Parts: sequence; structure tokens; C-alpha cells
Amino acid sequence: MDKPKTAVIVGAGAGGISSAARLAKAGFRVTVVEKNDFTGGRCSLIHRDGHRFDQGPSLLLLPDLFREAFTDLDTSLEAEGVELLKCEPNYNVWFGDGECIELSTDVAAMKKTIERWEGKDGFERYLQWMQEAHVHYEASVVHVLRKNFTSLLHLARPSFLPYLLALHPFESIWRRASTYFRTERMRRAFTFGSMYMGMSPFEAPGTYSLLQYTELAEGIWYPRGGFHKVLDALVQVGERLGVQYRLSTPVSHVNVDRFSGRANGVTLTTGEILNADIVLVNADLVYAYNELLPPSQKAKTLSKKQASCSSISFYWSMDKIIPGLHTHNVFLADEYQDSFDDIFKRQSIPKEPSFYVNVPSRVDPSAAPSGRDTIVVLVPCGHLLESQADRGLNPQHAQDWQAMVSKARNAVIETVRLRTGVDLGSHIVDEVINTPSSWKQSFNLDKGAILGLSHSFFNVLSFRPRTKHDQIKGLYFVGASTHPGTGVPIVLAGSKITTGQILDDLGMSKPWSPGGHEKRVVSNLDVVARPPLALGPLVVFSLMVLWAVLLPYVLKYTRA
Repeated sequence: MDKPKTAVIVGAGAGGISSAARLAKAGFRVTVVEKNDFTGGRCSLIHRDGHRFDQGPSLLLLPDLFREAFTDLDTSLEAEGVELLKCEPNYNVWFGDGECIELSTDVAAMKKTIERWEGKDGFERYLQWMQEAHVHYEASVVHVLRKNFTSLLHLARPSFLPYLLALHPFESIWRRASTYFRTERMRRAFTFGSMYMGMSPFEAPGTYSLLQYTELAEGIWYPRGGFHKVLDALVQVGERLGVQYRLSTPVSHVNVDRFSGRANGVTLTTGEILNADIVLVNADLVYAYNELLPPSQKAKTLSKKQASCSSISFYWSMDKIIPGLHTHNVFLADEYQDSFDDIFKRQSIPKEPSFYVNVPSRVDPSAAPSGRDTIVVLVPCGHLLESQADRGLNPQHAQDWQAMVSKARNAVIETVRLRTGVDLGSHIVDEVINTPSSWKQSFNLDKGAILGLSHSFFNVLSFRPRTKHDQIKGLYFVGASTHPGTGVPIVLAGSKITTGQILDDLGMSKPWSPGGHEKRVVSNLDVVARPPLALGPLVVFSLMVLWAVLLPYVLKYTRA
């Protein structure tokens, strides 16, 4: 029998874990090397005295993409012991004027909410917005998340081209929302989701309304035991297929044969060499090009590309159950646009930040000791300004992170107190903090940008860094900064694209289906039939023609 192909995967984030299992199923001998002593990357857990925190993502969106990843590996979330809990309502959105609205998958509840603020005709416009966002969602899944874009010509694919304008990539989420919602309150409520992409709603392409669409159409979910449960299940599936995980094993560089120009393994910081037929990098892409690969112009180009935002994240152990806060809470700044400008144009923390408060113990009591709450606060902020060119010569651009962390903490505690009446500060018994610097140090994130490269139009599709190195053979990439983009479900879709590309290049078959919705057919009741002929309009039209023919005779008769 032929010797099995070998693969080394650098990084055990969502992309590395899912790719390892896929390649192992295809017959590869796979080794995953990870610098940290845990898997999951940013999708990892923090434990403190019985409190459990999701270090990164705390809500699960696009559940079908997660289910597909397990189905492709001949298993399921349920079979692997992963229980998804539905969060209802999706969010409580708090405004500075004291009002709070709920966003929900409950259509009756949404009708009441929309009509309260937008009037009786507002719900019809909400449904129109949902229809547009539905097109964004379905077209993106079919034509972006399941397809690779390896050249500019792929933008002109006959299957994709008709959807290009329908995806509204040249208009912002804010502009599209303003087409349907008349009040500032609703426009804000239906645009803050752009932060999932690390972008301002005034700059993020309108396509990304698909994110809030999936929340409203499919719901927000939380894995019992924390988000890492999903990735841990994928690790276990991979291990059953033979994947070897080596934790606390940082990589020095990717080895490239100087004669063939092919990646043939990696060298660890210990000096140990791991040889392989292919190398798949799941580390931060900008870091990988600058630190793991030979110097190149591409590395310099990537370093200059627009990055997403970072965050100051607080992980608070509370001494009691906090009333008034739900599972997912969003507090929006009164100066909404200016707060985003502070983040994305001034790379700072807003004077009055918008922020997200997650209480996982509200939906999953195992996240905190009995009678207590676990709280995670994410305050979006600018990324690190690391070069002199970035910082400029103006002192106002200096980033004093110690002062910004203190400012963020005080702003969160005071805003929550004013809007909900809850005094968080007096009940915090333990605190862990992540800043742009710690994000960079822990996960090698360039500039501490928690969502990788930006998703502006010229940073997506054929313009996004490719899943395969342009010059080094046998070297591939998966993760937030490569196609198709950031976010765990998107990265899982990217894993399917990249591993499929590897197998295609090696002339190997893909042991999974292309994916997509499969319509269930049980009996003749489910057979697709043509809609019945609409006779009503036809009858009316025939009568009109008949009347037109007979009218001259009728008039002639009546005159007679």
C-alpha cells in the first residue's frame, strides 16, 4: 500500500482543529503543533474559583455550518455530547435615554417592538429588511462560503456575478438599514452587529446584515459547558481518526526546500524538525508571513493592510446573582457614530464606549458557583499602533493602555448603573483582563486585532489573502485573515475550502459531500409540483376583452 501523506498544522484554533480532522479522515497522518497548553485559540476557557469564562466568542451563530462540520466527519454535535442551548431573547439593547428593547426570534414579539418605535407600517419595512438580509445570507453561504476565490477572475463567475450587486458590497450596513428603518433607535439596533467583523457599521459592507439576520431567523445558541465544548469535540473526533496534538510546542519557522521551493515541514523553537508533505498554517496570517516564512514583499504588504479592531475584555467573578442583566446585553453609546470613529479612525477607546455584557450563567448555571454570576464584558477599542508611521508624530495618538483599561472599566460600571440600576463594582470579587497587548502576546495576533484583517470590500473575496501560498508549494492557510473570513462558523467553512483544495492539488477524493440544504422527501406529499394556474386574473382579462368586443354593439343597440 502507498505510504499515507503527512501534514503538519501550525495552530490549534478552530481552523486548525477542523482541518486536522478532515485531513485525517482523508487518510493523512496529521500532527498539530500549538504554542499554548490548550486548544481552541481565542475560543478557549478561563477558569477561576468555580467561575467559567469564554475567553473569546460567547454566542454561536449559523448553527448549520457547525452541524455540517460534524456531519462531514460522520458524526454530529449530539453524538459528541454537545448540547446547544437557545438564548431567548437574543439581546437586550440598552440606550442612554433609559429605554431597553429586546431582539428576538419570536416574530410576534418583534412585531410589537418594531411597531412601538416605527409605527404600524414599520413591521412591513422590517420584513423587507429581513428579505434583503435573507438574500445576503443565502447568496453568501452558496457563493462565498462554499467557493474559493483564487484569482480576480472568480469575481466574474457566471454563478456569482448576478449576486454581486444584490449583496450590496458598495453600501454600508448603516445605509442599508436606513433604507428600511426610520428611527435612529432601530437603525442602531440593526447595525451594531458589524462589530462581529471588527468593523464600524458606517464602513462595513451591507452584505454583513446577514449576521443579524441569522440571529433573528435561526437564533443565538450557547453550548452547555462553554463555547470550547464544540472545538473540544472536534479535537476528540480528530484524535479518534489518528490526529496527534502537541501542545506547548511553539514553531520557529516553516521549512522550505531551497531546490524545489516546497514546504516540507516545520522547525520547532527547540530545534526539533517535523517533516511533512504539506504544511497548513492556522496561526495569525500576518504573524505567519512575518515570523514563520522567509522575508517577502507579501509580508510587508499584509502588515499594511487594514486590520480589525481589538478589545479590552473583563472577566468578572461576582459574589451574587446580578438582577437586571440577561444573557446577552448591548449598551450603545449616545454618540453612536463618533464612538466608532474613535475606534477605527483614532485607534483608541471611545469617550463613551458601546460595549457588550455576557452573563453565561443566566443560560448555563454551570458557568458559576451556586448563587453567583459570571460576567464577561467586551469593550471594542482600537488595535495597537506599532510603527512610527502608525503612531504619527502627534502626541494625541499615543496609546496609554493602562489609562484606557481604567477608563473602560469605570465607563462600564457607571453606564450599567445608570441604565439598569445595578451596581456591578461592589460585587466583583475577582477580575481577569485581556487588552490588545495580551491578545497579541497570547495568540500572536498582529496589532492585537482580535478578528484579523478587516472585511472592507478590498479585503474580501478575490482581494482577501489566499488559502494557498503564491510561490511556496505545499503551503496552505486557514483562519480569520484568509478567505472566506473571520468568525468561528466562517472559519469552519474556510477549513472545508482549504482542505478540499489540498486534496484537489494531490489528486485525492474528498470524503464528504459538497454541503448545502437537503430537502426531505418522505412521500408524494413532498414532491415538488407547479403552483396552480392563477385563473382569477385570466378570467378578468378575458371578460375585459369580451367587453371591448361587445361594447360597440351594445352602444349601437342602446341608441337604436
